[in-house]
Amino acid sequence: MASMKNILILCTGNSCRSILAEAYINNMSDKWRAYSAGSRPTSEVHPLALETLASQGIDASYVRSKNWHEFAGSDAPHMDVIVTVCDNAAGETCPAWPGYPTTYHWPFPDPAKFSGSDAAAHAHFRNVFAMIKKRIDDFLADEG
Repeated sequence: MASMKNILILCTGNSCRSILAEAYINNMSDKWRAYSAGSRPTSEVHPLALETLASQGIDASYVRSKNWHEFAGSDAPHMDVIVTVCDNAAGETCPAWPGYPTTYHWPFPDPAKFSGSDAAAHAHFRNVFAMIKKRIDDFLADEG
């Protein structure tokens, strides 16, 4: 049996999109171990990200907002794939991760920046999660 591959999902704040992706991959794949981090982490996971994951039956009890420097040291796990999920159209600065051969950019809108009613915010988080889920499902189908 092949060993687990590691994937690091990067964004700016590490409070929503990268957390959603990390938890979903870890819930769905027995071949990939996902991690997430931010270039300027908010230090907390957005409550609606946690609610969205819980509503899908995905365990997110272990997630936390963290700085990408945790994964840059010599004692960090080797990453096979690096993915950025920031939305360039929203004027965000995407972190760059040098030195790894396989990188992807999967832009998604930042649900943390959504403004609207509670019901609309919940719906927006569900919609962004659906986009992330679709992209990850495609990736897992291609990459195993």
